[in-house]
Amino acid sequence: MPALLPLLLLCLRLLRAEPPAYPAVISPQDPTLLIGSSLTATCTVSADLRLRAQDLYWTLNGRRLPAASYTALGPTTLSVALARLNGSRQQSGDNLVCHSRDGGILAGSCLYVGLPPEKPVNISCWSKNMKDLTCTWAPGTEGETFLHTNYTLKYKLRWYGRDNTCQEYHTAGPYSCHIPKDLALFTPYEIWVEASNRLGVAVSDVVMLDILDVVTTDPPSDVHVSRVGDLEDQLSVRWSSPPALKDFLFQAKYQIQYRVEDSSEWKVVDDVGNQTSCRLAGLRPGTVYFVQVRCNPFGIYGSKKAGIWSDWSNPTAASTPRSERTAGGCDPKGGEQNTTLRRELKQFFGWVKKHSYGCSNLSIKLYDQWRVWLQKSHKTRNQVLPGDKL
Repeated sequence: MPALLPLLLLCLRLLRAEPPAYPAVISPQDPTLLIGSSLTATCTVSADLRLRAQDLYWTLNGRRLPAASYTALGPTTLSVALARLNGSRQQSGDNLVCHSRDGGILAGSCLYVGLPPEKPVNISCWSKNMKDLTCTWAPGTEGETFLHTNYTLKYKLRWYGRDNTCQEYHTAGPYSCHIPKDLALFTPYEIWVEASNRLGVAVSDVVMLDILDVVTTDPPSDVHVSRVGDLEDQLSVRWSSPPALKDFLFQAKYQIQYRVEDSSEWKVVDDVGNQTSCRLAGLRPGTVYFVQVRCNPFGIYGSKKAGIWSDWSNPTAASTPRSERTAGGCDPKGGEQNTTLRRELKQFFGWVKKHSYGCSNLSIKLYDQWRVWLQKSHKTRNQVLPGDKL
């Protein structure tokens, strides 16, 4: 035992030589405050450091705070007063640090300054082919709380289910969650969102929905766009119904949008109905068009809801035939009578063209006959017969 005494004394000396584990303490530590609050924080230095209050200073997010806001509360304690605090610059908290005169860091504290969460609003859900459910929401009227806020989507069967919590977040944006499977049909769900942060909890209104009422599907497949013979102002569009819903009892309606190659403005055709083909009329001759189609499945198993539109199909391109009418072509001599006839025909053509816009079937047969006749007429007129002088 006497032989161990010198070793114990050496260990004690080494421990005394080490700096203290906590050179200073800030109080309060990591407080949470409302925007506009005031705070007085203190930094108390360990006596082993032989530092006094006048040897200390404060920084907030790396910026030195003015000495006028300091108060020495004792030989080794310095306070700082912060008034009308703004929201935290980062959700992980603002850094309040106590320093020694030479810039060394003695202690730190995180200030969480913000607002309690607001009630989430605008919950919207859709089911892709009745196999899953995706919901989105908005964080509230103000939105920004300046604090890390957790959102939890919960759901249950309306009459007898237990609460379930969605697990796959941020799948369709920052405020969204995806439920991939195990959903019941023909039974309504209750769905709500809970928001929580360091300052409180807020719960949205409960939304009730039936999966069959919020079904969307894949865009129509096999979209083909082709010319309609030699008609220079028409294109034919054909597509297939979404294959994922082929085994379900439902109706469908379709929309088409199209644009010319050098434009970003789409024109939408709403009157397609449930047919899987459409003829676009009133187009520009010799022009490339991009066409897209989308589907709205509705009435699945008798649902009365309107359904949700799918995404647009990938653009499909086709061009209308070029006009064979050439500037400066030869016109037969016909005098005023021919001029009047051409004017009347032009007016009639404008009327038919106007009423054949989009996918309307009104006078489409008459329009086709008119266009074929007109093009043949121009071909005949523009031919140079043998013996004509150039």
